[in-house]
Amino acid sequence: MTASQHSASSSGRSELALMEGFEMPTHEQWQQQVEKVLRKSGLLAEGAPTPAAPETLLAETTHDGITVQPLYTADRDVPQAGVPGLAPFVRGSRADGCVAGGWDVRQCHAHPDAAATNREILADLAGGASSVWLRLGRSGTTVEDLPDALHGVHLDMAGVVLDADEHFGEAAEALLKLAAEEEVRPSALRGNLGADPISVHARTGQAADHAPVIDLARRCAESYTGLHAITVDGLPHHDAGGSDADELGCSMAAGVTYLRLLTAPAPAGAGLDIDTAAGLLEFRYAATVDQFLTIAKLRAARRMWERILRACGASEPARAQVQHAVTSSAMLTQRDPWVNMLRTTIAAFAAGVGGARAVTVQPFDAALGLPDGFSRRMARNTQSLLLEESHLAQVIDPAGGSYYVEQLTDDLARTGWEWFQRIEAAGGMSAALDSGLVADTLAATWSQRQESIADRSDPITGVSEFPDLDETPLRRDPAPESGDEHKARNALPRHRYAEDYERLRDAADRHLAESGRRPRVFLATLGSLAAYNARASFARNLFAAGGIEAPEAGVTESTRELVNAFTESGTSLVCLCSADKVYAERAEDAAQALKQAGASVVLLAGAPQDPPPAGVDGFVHTGGNALEILTDIHRRWGSANGAKQ
Repeated sequence: MTASQHSASSSGRSELALMEGFEMPTHEQWQQQVEKVLRKSGLLAEGAPTPAAPETLLAETTHDGITVQPLYTADRDVPQAGVPGLAPFVRGSRADGCVAGGWDVRQCHAHPDAAATNREILADLAGGASSVWLRLGRSGTTVEDLPDALHGVHLDMAGVVLDADEHFGEAAEALLKLAAEEEVRPSALRGNLGADPISVHARTGQAADHAPVIDLARRCAESYTGLHAITVDGLPHHDAGGSDADELGCSMAAGVTYLRLLTAPAPAGAGLDIDTAAGLLEFRYAATVDQFLTIAKLRAARRMWERILRACGASEPARAQVQHAVTSSAMLTQRDPWVNMLRTTIAAFAAGVGGARAVTVQPFDAALGLPDGFSRRMARNTQSLLLEESHLAQVIDPAGGSYYVEQLTDDLARTGWEWFQRIEAAGGMSAALDSGLVADTLAATWSQRQESIADRSDPITGVSEFPDLDETPLRRDPAPESGDEHKARNALPRHRYAEDYERLRDAADRHLAESGRRPRVFLATLGSLAAYNARASFARNLFAAGGIEAPEAGVTESTRELVNAFTESGTSLVCLCSADKVYAERAEDAAQALKQAGASVVLLAGAPQDPPPAGVDGFVHTGGNALEILTDIHRRWGSANGAKQ
């Protein structure tokens, strides 16, 4: 026996020996441990009967109605994901993933000044970007200034993606003319001409002309074989507050609309075969801070699109979806914007793991206006770190085989497919936009999402949770107007998840600027520091989310001490803070005394009681509607201080 054989044999015996004496744990044993933890934490009351499946108490539900379980096992019955590079392309559209050269680092440019745009483009390309996403028209520089914006860019080396709203035809002509003047071979051009009248329709509520799409598609098919002609953009639906399945269904319906247009005989269509038509489309999706939903969404999108093209008779290679992932605008905050760097890092990670062919990381200050040089550099370097230091692209489909990811992919694909079928049954994407079906569905999702944001079950770090009341707001030059004031009735709105809290913060800042003080709630702390600190910290954090100061009384042994501190607080709004035991002894007496001393409203930090202690007007507690409480405090503060003025 050779040394290597002896080593292998010894290793095998060691592994077998290590496993001896251990039994494979059963699912029932795991459930017993879950029950113990639930009872210890109070989620399952002592003496309450044992549920058949105690882990259901730890399950969560997404905005698509998908239940996320705390544990996934091999027992899950989900369709086979296949292998990378082959149908149904769940595991990636290419067999080698992004191993060869990484994904396309695509940075967005929307400065209205062409010279500034040009400087930013050249800096991004020199700093690691591999393609340019150029916004034109209302959301960027003018179409006429496109040559100046792209001055010095080697069009045969860096891809260019256009985004010009309803002016996509003129923008495409300007780019192709510039390429011809610079003697770039048509087949050497890379990128996307950005034709997307459906997105224009979605954002404005007004149908856009589809005729230029036909001409651009034919020209790309004949000569500009490295260019996509059409963008199928899911961002308008995501930005309107839609869910992941909402975005998936809308993108599929839009993609099918374009396929019909491109394959229809002339003059109504481009007269292209299905393989050629499919190759002219690039899909754009939002990547969010929920990394697993983002990964699953990109995988589900490829599976859904493959199914559509298979039904249309496309060959297997043509059924691979090309994806561009963009870090979500809706998740970005104006307050404590530095946290956005963490959000976009997680989102970019998820986009890469999910198999996106191109990724755009938005600068952390994008929600404030035009990004500066530092924020653009951080956005580029986020991708450089993931690619060059973390070597993320060197693993093909790292999420593949995860029971959770495979199940979530299946759930999203099925839910998104049902929504896609509803749109098709309504007459297709254009008809669904005109009828209001899309707007109404997304509005319902947004309303549901608002409730989760309001009660902080969907927390926003730095805004609804752990806000910095003393932060110095960043200032940026305003971004170009989007033309939203001209929207029709069924136009999709643009939301940011933090917008309601940030409106309150803005109002508080105006109070500070006008009167020298913010809205204020006095924390009537009862008893010792140990008794009141937990709930006082909770209340202070909640009030700060609305820009509201919360001075506290400190340690108080008597109601007289509490009332004296209140009279010096400069507010008539009060929140009692202490432990339940102290509340039982002092809450009613304190609340009534505070009312007699001039308190207009007295809240209590803790679980609601029915009936409430005498003198208590409401409760501040985990799971309560924080936005309602904060808005009411602002209203009361404004009324009181307005009367004084």
